[in-house]
Amino acid sequence: MTSPPRPDDAHPYLRAASAGIRHHARALVPSDADPPRPVDRPHLDVMHAHLTALLQLLDRLADHTRPPHPAAGRHLATAHTRLWQATTEVHAAFHLLPGAAEATTAARACHPERLPEGPPVLTICQRHLAAGHVVRRKTTPTDLRPHTTACVR
Repeated sequence: MTSPPRPDDAHPYLRAASAGIRHHARALVPSDADPPRPVDRPHLDVMHAHLTALLQLLDRLADHTRPPHPAAGRHLATAHTRLWQATTEVHAAFHLLPGAAEATTAARACHPERLPEGPPVLTICQRHLAAGHVVRRKTTPTDLRPHTTACVR
């Protein structure tokens, strides 16, 4: 028989993911010698993948919390909606950055359009559409509207 995990051992993968994000955020702080680098599409693609994974987790947590604790479940559902809004903005930012025009000849020679999941630039769109389908099944369009004015595109 195994003993229950100690509080500091609970959810080690979530703690590791959070530590990874903190490390990445610290690494983006420019030093005096290095100028800040602009964000690129692969960076936003990875961030979008992380946000959609968090969406799935929050969705499941809200579903499991809602029956015994309805108020807490509603708060988690609201957090899910706000995270979806952030995910949508990251997706929009991805498409506003310069794209595959800078691809090297070697990268173009690998024929990414032949990949089973499609060209890499479409992977974020496929992920976003799949997450959006789940969000829209459980959320009204009014709930999905941002409560503050977003930046003008």
